[in-house]
Amino acid sequence: MSDRKSNGPLDLTQLRTFLAVYRAGSLTAAARLVGLSQPTVTTQLRALEEHLGRRLFERLPRGVTPTPAADDLAARLAAPMDALQAIAGGGLQEAVPEPPVLLAGPAEFLAAAVVPTLGPLMEKGVRLRITTGLSEDLLAGLRAGRYDLVVSTIRPRGRALASEPLTDEDFVLVAAPGWTDRIDRDLLARDGPAALAGAPLISYADDLPILRRYWRHVFDTRLVAEPALVIPDLRAVKAAAVAGLGVTVLPRYLCGPELASGSLRLLLDPEDAPINTGFLAQRNGAHPLPHVDLVRDHLLRLTRG
Repeated sequence: MSDRKSNGPLDLTQLRTFLAVYRAGSLTAAARLVGLSQPTVTTQLRALEEHLGRRLFERLPRGVTPTPAADDLAARLAAPMDALQAIAGGGLQEAVPEPPVLLAGPAEFLAAAVVPTLGPLMEKGVRLRITTGLSEDLLAGLRAGRYDLVVSTIRPRGRALASEPLTDEDFVLVAAPGWTDRIDRDLLARDGPAALAGAPLISYADDLPILRRYWRHVFDTRLVAEPALVIPDLRAVKAAAVAGLGVTVLPRYLCGPELASGSLRLLLDPEDAPINTGFLAQRNGAHPLPHVDLVRDHLLRLTRG
């Protein structure tokens, strides 16, 4: 796309179409709202981008996501366009709903701690599109404008993203009663992991990242072992442990109900358990949308409560 900027005036029809797409998050939805065909909406956006010399939207598998240039334009355009529409009659703000909030984070945390609490937000008309994945990939997507908010297990670096601590998750060494009854827990507390000899290890990955961290932090030793079972989903790791397939380390939030019911038991309960801090990240300078703020505030209240 050309970097030049035209000196001619901006077309109000194109600006109205742009704002509809920005708020709806979809060319198809915006076309219905402004009474145009989708090809016409696409043509108007391309003409506006050519005029400005800036790309305004990136295509997603479903819908579009605004670029920083679009965030800036919408921030300057929304109030005067809404006022003009109100004078003309109809009210664009009422006609065009806010776009869905694009939330991303670890699948296990979102499924266990966030999704069950979304009812009050949805009752307020908030729509969400949730993506799961690894923190590094999701933060890269946040920088590129593909998400509004990211729950990350690593602290974001650089000036492009703002973040704040969201929650501390502590990790627990657990097994089903069949294994805890066979393991000498007094010996484990006194002499360390030698008491676990012969117990199969269930891990999230082949290199045992969570178990290795627990061994280093609690036992002050390096874990050298081959996992008996590897499943790249902590919910499935938990299910395997409940089924009595071996010993594992899990975030406490994920196995709280099982610990309460007795289907999983703690093998050890050290005073200084390993802790991982989760962060809530968003782009610096992004135009604040009310529904994004609602979701952000909800997550902070949820985890800090």
